[in-house]
Amino acid sequence: MSDSSNTDQQRREALAKMGTGLVAISVSTAWGQVSPQKARASGAVLKRLTTLEGKNLEALGDVLLPGAARAGIAHFVDDQLGSPTPLLMLRYVDYPVPFLDFYRQGLGSLENLSRTRHAKSFSALSLEQKVEIVREVSRENPSGWSGPPAPLFYFVTRGDAVDVCYGTQEGFKRLNIPYLGHILPTKKW
Repeated sequence: MSDSSNTDQQRREALAKMGTGLVAISVSTAWGQVSPQKARASGAVLKRLTTLEGKNLEALGDVLLPGAARAGIAHFVDDQLGSPTPLLMLRYVDYPVPFLDFYRQGLGSLENLSRTRHAKSFSALSLEQKVEIVREVSRENPSGWSGPPAPLFYFVTRGDAVDVCYGTQEGFKRLNIPYLGHILPTKKW
């Protein structure tokens, strides 16, 4: 199979999995496959991101889409970073791998920007301070930003927040939109 055919097949398989709401939005833990929300609530340890990176990703997620932290954005991203075919938005923008470096550099730049401007970690800022920084990151690379292009980092993490909050049948129900997946889940998480 050619590389192009293989990539097309992987995308079809990923889309099929996403349509189920089972594999795409679940996390491997010591307790088996659970939703990112359950992984967060049970205190599952992040395997790839540091604790600080996880807190900052949750804080960023909540600015981008309130409820993303509770939905388990850090656990979802952390788990997907260990997959050979991650279902993260980053995969679909053809950003050169490794994906972990993308998140580490973006979250590190966010942290450095926060400490430079407010002498606090991003997760410890007031909502107004977080929103101010996120607005800037959405438009341009702030002075001193050393990670991936800031608007791309914003776009990708916003997509992750939407996926973890609304990428399931329950998410569609919260939006009062009929779930029209081609492949219905065989069971709940």
